[in-house]
Amino acid sequence: MTTTRTKQAATGSLTGLALGDALGFPTEFNDVPSILAKCGPWRGMELPQRAFVSDDTQMTLAMGRGLRTAMDRGPLTGARLARPVREEFVDWYHSPDNNRAPGRTCLEACHLLDGDRPWQEASRTGSKGCGANMRVAPVALAPGLDAEQRSGAAQLQSALTHGHPTALAASDLTAHAVYLLAQGAEPLGLVGRLRSYAYENRERYLDRWLGDLWRHAHDDSPEAFISRGWDECLAALETVREALRSPSPETDPCERTGDGWIAEEAFATALHCFLLFPDEPVTALRRAACTRGDSDSIACLTGALAGAHLGAGAWPTAWVDRIEYRADLLALGTLWDA
Repeated sequence: MTTTRTKQAATGSLTGLALGDALGFPTEFNDVPSILAKCGPWRGMELPQRAFVSDDTQMTLAMGRGLRTAMDRGPLTGARLARPVREEFVDWYHSPDNNRAPGRTCLEACHLLDGDRPWQEASRTGSKGCGANMRVAPVALAPGLDAEQRSGAAQLQSALTHGHPTALAASDLTAHAVYLLAQGAEPLGLVGRLRSYAYENRERYLDRWLGDLWRHAHDDSPEAFISRGWDECLAALETVREALRSPSPETDPCERTGDGWIAEEAFATALHCFLLFPDEPVTALRRAACTRGDSDSIACLTGALAGAHLGAGAWPTAWVDRIEYRADLLALGTLWDA
């Protein structure tokens, strides 16, 4: 099994995430014919010369910084993680660089997080937008975490803004997929392993990480709350499995696995794109960016998966050299790969 250190999985995943984001950012809100008219054949899509990213990468870096701060203070717990990540999200909210069409849920929640109220009261429990899991990759890549810490951190970072149970489950599932690939898991068996993980966690409410969040969503019990989310993720995984039974690389992946505006669909369509081209990372990114849905978030997640699988060497040097926030991405990746 290839280790994260030898292939530099953290660097590869964080870089791929930003490259996908930058490739998909100009095509977001466009349908496929419009993208083809603007960019030419999808298999030849080029990274813009000025490779700007969206809020997806900005919030990933905020998440990574908050996680690093929490881990520097001792063993990772919910209480130790919530404060620095909350502070990073509020700093992002106020930043003049927060001008990349950020999602409404992130803005509303970060506005409410900017104060002393318990974070559970700021969480938007009705939202399962892909802002929940577009930024979760650092949780999968940080070294030294056990399974509960990864799961808890993935769900908590989602819950700070997107408190819907499906947002929590999709973030946990996304982090688990990135983690498995970084550890050397084979893409061929990935969907089956993710389905097993979802079933195992279906009624497991992480109260040490989430506190009384479930009470804000009017479910009868914490188990009823979280199982709603895992059931929707299991349904999304089934769409991936069906799509890959008769793969159609030239068809917009959104037609099979969803447009990606919501968390479980963003993950499903990113996983779909990655598994169409598991050893062709740039082709996978191009396919993800040439979609009718939330192209930057789909491609962002596709890049995180492909980079975790293949490592830092997956990406063209000419692309990496001009990605926005390159120094920040490489600093975090290098730290965790070391």
